[in-house]
Amino acid sequence: MAEPKKTTAPSGATSEEQLSYEAAREELVDVVRRLEQGGTTLEESLALWERGEHLARVCQQWLDGARQRLDATLDPDD
Repeated sequence: MAEPKKTTAPSGATSEEQLSYEAAREELVDVVRRLEQGGTTLEESLALWERGEHLARVCQQWLDGARQRLDATLDPDD
């Protein structure tokens, strides 16, 4: 798999991994596919699950940040 594209992460993201929304989502899709495919050990499955949870949080942070930016732009009071 290609090296994830790194960009400025949403607030609250750790500096260790600043994945773009698209890169995090792409990796999350791959993790889900691997889990659904099966054939991994319990330890590998747990590691994949944990990675998937992390990636889902990264995606949610990006979406929350996008929503905040939209709300700030659309709110005439600010």
